[in-house]
Amino acid sequence: MRRSGRTAFWAVPPALRGYRIEWLRHDLVAGAALFAILVPAGMAYAQAAGLPPVTGLYATVVPLLVYAAVGPSRVLVLGPDSALAPMIVAALIPLAADNEQKSVALAGLLAILIGGILLLGSVLRLGIVTGLLSKPIRLGYLNGIALLVAVSQLPTLLGISVEGGTPWEKLIAAVPKVLAGETNLTALLLGLVSLALIWVPRRLKWKVPGVLIAVVVSCVAVAVLGLEERLKVTGALPQGLPAPALGGIGWSDVLTLLPAAAAIALIVFVDTGTLAQSLAAAEGGRVSGNREMAALGAANAATGLLGGFPVSASTSRTPVAVESGAKSQLTGAVGAVLVLGFMLVAPGVTEFLPATTLAAIVIAAAAAIADPAGVRRLIGMSRSESLVMLAAFLGVTILGVLPGIAVAIGLAILDFLRQAWDPYRAELVDVPGIPGYHDVSRHPEGQRIPGLLILRFDAPLFFGNGALLGSFVRTELDHAGDGIERVVLAAEPVTGIDTTALDELVQLDEWLDRHGVDLVFAELKDPVKDRLLQYGMGARFSPEHFYPTVSEAVRAFQREKRDG
Repeated sequence: MRRSGRTAFWAVPPALRGYRIEWLRHDLVAGAALFAILVPAGMAYAQAAGLPPVTGLYATVVPLLVYAAVGPSRVLVLGPDSALAPMIVAALIPLAADNEQKSVALAGLLAILIGGILLLGSVLRLGIVTGLLSKPIRLGYLNGIALLVAVSQLPTLLGISVEGGTPWEKLIAAVPKVLAGETNLTALLLGLVSLALIWVPRRLKWKVPGVLIAVVVSCVAVAVLGLEERLKVTGALPQGLPAPALGGIGWSDVLTLLPAAAAIALIVFVDTGTLAQSLAAAEGGRVSGNREMAALGAANAATGLLGGFPVSASTSRTPVAVESGAKSQLTGAVGAVLVLGFMLVAPGVTEFLPATTLAAIVIAAAAAIADPAGVRRLIGMSRSESLVMLAAFLGVTILGVLPGIAVAIGLAILDFLRQAWDPYRAELVDVPGIPGYHDVSRHPEGQRIPGLLILRFDAPLFFGNGALLGSFVRTELDHAGDGIERVVLAAEPVTGIDTTALDELVQLDEWLDRHGVDLVFAELKDPVKDRLLQYGMGARFSPEHFYPTVSEAVRAFQREKRDG
């Protein structure tokens, strides 16, 4: 009996499906290489989200293990991400303020809500909603987030302790202290050295991650030089495994966090889906969007239950796994197990890890997600999309991540409606030596078929542009002068019609009839014809009003003239 293709996504762990024993060595080596950056990156992103560093390790271990069991992508690393940090901060600040324990509980609740939304979206097959985040919006919000993340870490890099919730509030609070000479030069110097140690190996494409080098060098410097009294250090981590930390939250918190969870879930899935599809395409395959959404939902829900916070695919750690020779999700599982071992056996290693180094790690990650080249390319390609990108950037940096993205999506939808409201329109003419009929504005040498006016309207017909079609046809008839007996509407771009536009079309047909001009359609899609019949227009627009091609409509008119 053939098994259904709709098997539950958790039925067979993808990491073990078709696994080859010769992959084991590669996965073990890649897992060890991945472990080298999982600990400092997880701690750094937790700090950027305003949470205790250890929660970053919880949010690293749990998603990696869950995704290894259920994820559809062969090699994809999940975990805390710098792009999510400002969104988490924005969602938690109004509810938690400076209460660290409440912040941890709310961050876990936020991850659970995101996981639930993603799981529900998978069941409802809502992967299509990712289309709301177009390329201009993604460019705008990623560059905006890069700026926000970098700004949020500047006070820590300078060794200044400040109050404030948003990155800009922190920066404003830090300025007077900088002017007063309160910058911790030791912290600043160590932070700048850490940045250099991260960036130089990245630019030179060294095998050893710069993050690991920066962490080791900074820890050794603090321990040997006795700098722990002169700058803020992370300190030893609490020993133990990930555990629930959801105390003190209620249904009011659920309702308050739900809108933010929905917005973050959309962004998490878009980022993860984009990276997953890119990796799959490099190997000539594809990944099921709904299965990806389900796995991502399970990973977020699990980490929220066990002391973590929202996670996404990592654009910095995934390449490390790939370049280290990872063959399957066993790489992530190996990395997670090594992190667990670190948490149980050697949590005191971080005793000398300076906070300024973690800030440098976050700033370097923020710089990596910025895409100035993409911004320049888009500006050169499309003015309207560039404005949407700018709106996303300004919205994210001024209003905050979630309101900024909402504004950008709204502007993108308005831009789409503007194009549908005022679509491109053209008269088509016969161009000697070129088959078919072409836009007269592109081919002024073209010739009109005597007695015939061929027009094209490049949009679906709806309440916003139905009157525009009538106005366009009347204007073109005036310009054509006397002698036009038939208007052919090249209707291939007309993919739909509503009742308001239909009324306008009927009024146009009546007006043309009074002036002795026929209206016919060429290349109109069958579903639109069916809609006309559904609206009871079969008597007005009978079968002889429709032609499969513009050329056939022209030939039919010429035959009628010849036979008439």
